[in-house]
Amino acid sequence: MEERKSVPVAIKVKTEVFQEQELKEYFLEEEGQVVRIGEVLYIRYNEVMEGIEEKVPVTMKILPDGSVQLIRAGDVRMRLKFEYQKALETNYQTPFGVMWIKTFTNNIRVSLKDRPFSGNVVIDYDLYGGEEKIGVYHLELSFTA
Repeated sequence: MEERKSVPVAIKVKTEVFQEQELKEYFLEEEGQVVRIGEVLYIRYNEVMEGIEEKVPVTMKILPDGSVQLIRAGDVRMRLKFEYQKALETNYQTPFGVMWIKTFTNNIRVSLKDRPFSGNVVIDYDLYGGEEKIGVYHLELSFTA
């Protein structure tokens, strides 16, 4: 893929959330785009979130060191950071105020293909609010041009 070229892609996101002894699954199929700037790959799409009227712009930033950032903009702002076997803190801005949260990444896997241009990102992580574990998450994003 050429540098700074935006490629339209079909995106599928599956999220499994295990909280309070209950498993919830969320699925999303959306059109989006992938942009490469230097060595960094940006996957952009819009997401419908519970309790929020407008779609939320989401960017998944894949860095050359294998780490990933999940960035949400709009009324809800957050930048979740994922690095294998590391705990990383960030803040989560909601219409109700700011919360400090932390991710611990148990597994992270990024695979990209040139023909057809496609990719898959899998992240297994624990989410904490302060020292309290909020839940266990499995996030899987795939895209195809």
